[in-house]
This record gives sequence, structure tokens and C-alpha cells, in this order.
Amino acid sequence: MKEIVSQKIRQGRVLNAMSLQELADLIGVSKQMISKYENGTSMPSSKTLIQLAKSLKVKLDYFFAPSSVELGDVNFRKRSSFTAKKVNALKEDIKIQLSNYLEIENILKIDNSFENPLKKKKVNTLEDIENIVKELRNDWEIGFDPIHNIIQLLEDKEIKVIEIDEPQNNFDGLASIVNDKYPVIVVNKNFIVERKRFTLLHELGHLLLDLPECDIKFEEQICNRFASEFLFPKSMVLKEFGEGREGISFKELIEVQRKYGISIRAIVYRLKDCNILSENKVAEFYRKLNFDPRLKREVDAQRFQTPEVSNRFEQLVYRAFSQELISSSKAASLLNININEVLENSTM
Repeated sequence: MKEIVSQKIRQGRVLNAMSLQELADLIGVSKQMISKYENGTSMPSSKTLIQLAKSLKVKLDYFFAPSSVELGDVNFRKRSSFTAKKVNALKEDIKIQLSNYLEIENILKIDNSFENPLKKKKVNTLEDIENIVKELRNDWEIGFDPIHNIIQLLEDKEIKVIEIDEPQNNFDGLASIVNDKYPVIVVNKNFIVERKRFTLLHELGHLLLDLPECDIKFEEQICNRFASEFLFPKSMVLKEFGEGREGISFKELIEVQRKYGISIRAIVYRLKDCNILSENKVAEFYRKLNFDPRLKREVDAQRFQTPEVSNRFEQLVYRAFSQELISSSKAASLLNININEVLENSTM
């Protein structure tokens, strides 16, 4: 038990991006004592544990639950302002949320196995993506019509989706395999819906595609093409816009954005990818954006109506509680809310 508590104290400190000294100052002990707690050479008293829980913004039972999640190779898309300390804090947050997710699935005896439908599909060029996406859509039996909820689709396919509350200029998303078994995609919950959908599918590309040995820039291009093709397949692009155009009206772009949940910027790139607009026309479009703030605001406005919010974990917790598989206090701990909220939301 001492080993678990010491490990969780350190993880809680990392989660909050605190130094040893900062945590020591909060609970009124020395930096050396915090180090002893984390090394397992000293065990905090019950009173100190309560202070630690308050300072680290966790519930008391957090310190007694062993960690059960190990992140695999992480494709981590972040901004330069995201410090190493913040990266580590984010990883701990993801581990906690995933550990809770797996725990509730095990309690409910849900089969959470996953098999990559693209594991034998090697990508060599950007042009390979069109057929790969066709095969994936056929395998998942979703046809080629617009997809109204990407998160629901991914969760139905046993891919865990976690939303992180970060400023938009800090973090985009990441993809990883947890415990060599469970795929997870993490996305910034503060993105507008079109950007969130694109990011989810970009990270899905990192999860599923057998990428070539290449530099990061080309790898990102492949995953961007995968996201674009998945959101707005080439066959649908040609159906909506026809072939070879000299110009596109803004009204057309808005209607496609509303229908497919893809940003106007991404639509314009699709028109170039599908040889409907020339590179010169696309370059002209971006020059106009750079010199017209009003046009830029119009282009970047959110218009798709589906909110794209992950709520499966919450539903599973309330399901387990209603079946009396977990207590109200356990449900509150998993959802990080108070017991009264659990009881209010469970009343029929």
C-alpha cells in the first residue's frame, strides 16, 4: 500500500505541474518530506493525505487505487508554448481518465477488444489514401454520406475518446495504444466543431495507418489527407462541385461545410486535391484571407450543428450505478462530482 500511495502522490504532483517545493508549501511540510513521501520512505498521516488530496484536486481514494494504464508510443501534437512539465501533466490526466474508463468497462463486463481494419494496408503516397478510406468506410459499413457524429462513430468502434480542457493555442490532439491493447484519441474540447472533427480523424490516421519511413512533415500530410478524405470523400467532392471550375461561390462552400462538418479551409484544399481548383486559385483564396479580416472571420466561423461531445464514459458510470454494481460514492469519484449530483441525475 505504501508503494501505491507514494506513486500516486508523485503522479498527482505531476498532474498539477507542481514542483516538490510548490506542493510542500501548499501543505506546510518541507520539500525533503514530499520527496520521502514519493520515494516511499515515509508515509503521510491521514490528516496530511487529506491536505494532499485538496492541494492536488483529487479525491482521497485516488491515493489507494493502483495505476493500470501505460501509454504506448504517443503522437503528440502540441504548440511550442506547451512546456515539458505541462506535457507530463497532460499524460497523467490521460492515464487517470483511461484507468477510470477501463475500470468501468470491466465492472460492466464490456468486451473492449479492438482490431485495426487497416493493419495490412501500407501507405506509400498521398494518392493511396482514397482507396484506403473507401475500404475503411466499407469495413465499418457507413457508406459515403456525411457522418454526423465522429466521436460516436469512434466509440462504437471501441476507440476511446478523451476531451482535454486546454487553450486552443496549446494543444491539438494525440493518439496512442494503451497497455498494448486499447486505442485512444485525445482532443482539445475547446476547438470549434469542424476543427475537432478534423483533428479526431487526423489522429485516427496515426492510429490505423501503416505509415512509410518518412519525415514528420510528410507523415502529417498523409494524416491530413486521411482526415479530409474521410470527412469529404472524393466522390462526394465531385458530386457537390463538379469537375474543373474557374471559381467557387462562398455560398457553395458554406452549404458543404454545414452538410459535411468540414471547415471551409479544408474544403478548398479538397478542391485542389481533386483537381477542381488550380493551385493558383487556392493561393489567391489564401491571399484574400490574409488581407481581409472580415472574410477570415466568415471563413473560420462554426456552422456544423452536431456538437461532437464524448459522453460514453459518463453513461457507463450511471449504467453501473443503476444496476447497483457501484456505489454512489464510487460513481461520484469516477465522474469527479459530488454524491448529490449523482443521485439527482439518477432519479427516474
